[in-house]
Amino acid sequence: MFQVLRNAWRIPELRKKMLYTLLLLVVFRLGSFIPVPWLDATVLKQLVESSSNSIFGIMNTFSGGAFENATIFAMSITPYINSSIIIQLLTVAIPALERLSKEGEEGRKKIQNIVRYVTIVLAFLQAAGLYIGLNNSHAVTNPSFLTFITITFSFTAGTAFLMWLGEEITEKGIGNGISLIIFAGIVARIPRMAGQVWNNYHDNWIIILIILAFAVALIGFIVLFNNAERRIPVQYAKRVVGRKMYGGQSTFIPIKLAMAGVMPIIFAMSIMAFPGTISALVNPNATSGIAAWISGFFSQSNPWYAIIYFILIIAFTYFYTSITFNPIEVSNNMKKNGGFIPGIRPGRPTSDFIARVLSKITLVGAFFLAIVAIIPIMLAMINPGLAGVSLGGTSLLIVVGFALETVKQLESQMLMRHYKGFLE
Repeated sequence: MFQVLRNAWRIPELRKKMLYTLLLLVVFRLGSFIPVPWLDATVLKQLVESSSNSIFGIMNTFSGGAFENATIFAMSITPYINSSIIIQLLTVAIPALERLSKEGEEGRKKIQNIVRYVTIVLAFLQAAGLYIGLNNSHAVTNPSFLTFITITFSFTAGTAFLMWLGEEITEKGIGNGISLIIFAGIVARIPRMAGQVWNNYHDNWIIILIILAFAVALIGFIVLFNNAERRIPVQYAKRVVGRKMYGGQSTFIPIKLAMAGVMPIIFAMSIMAFPGTISALVNPNATSGIAAWISGFFSQSNPWYAIIYFILIIAFTYFYTSITFNPIEVSNNMKKNGGFIPGIRPGRPTSDFIARVLSKITLVGAFFLAIVAIIPIMLAMINPGLAGVSLGGTSLLIVVGFALETVKQLESQMLMRHYKGFLE
């Protein structure tokens, strides 16, 4: 990976893109320290520390600590992610959006504009809900209509600016901008997590070495499964057009083991965090009653939390994979272009075969995602001192996955610039 970065730095055009990407990421980190008026940062920090498994902990991790600092980037880029997921799901259900998705570059731009508008609406609604909850938790120092407008508009503007930053990185920089913003936020939290582990176990080097060895092994495990794929061989029949013969080549359909990426974990995490978040906002100091029971049941120290979380990740992996990969469409495209899987008849038998392979691969990938997400929670149950790194598995999965994807994009761009073509 470092060799790829070194080689890319030697190419002037790629060096400019890398510097531009780093500059925008620095802007993101600087914006994470611009405070929002009339918000008490100490109360927000207490909310994050008292309910690390709530939506506050997730937002704080993805925003690089911007939430507990009560800054304009407190909501991070989560409204944009939710908007993208909603539009992606609606594309399957609404024929008009499905037609737009098949219109090439022009249709993609129209769908992207819809995603932007929906992001602003979701950001404002989320900001309004946050204001109400934070006001109930006494985090708002001067409640009034002007305060409501200022805080909600600040949060919404922060999310809109991050959306613009991400799109600028994607267009003029290196890698996927939205992913890199999440990546930068998580990486910014790593020293804090490392410091927490050091404060708890600085007098016991054996535990620290075990934690480091476990982190290295988990990274290797993630890299292995992130690159794993099942290749279905495809043969294209020869056909004569005029005096030329086309086709006849062999290729394959790559089905990645982790096709759904980290999205099932984010879905499951949000659902599991929702009840505890509502309970903490409505009655933050509850010691008995329904609110206290909800907080206890949806706490990561409860074994039932881990079991339900595990099942939800597997279910969402199947759901998200079925949305993003359509075996019938793949089979029809192969049939139109004269392609077939050796030993399998074109049409319905081909789509059934791809669906069976996809189901098996998805099951393995789902268990992989669930295990990576569950391991830190299980460690926190065994040793409560590790409760602060409960998002460690998910964070590692996101960081390693985004790093590998960015390196692949650098490699592809370098290949384009070093390819001599048929003239040389």
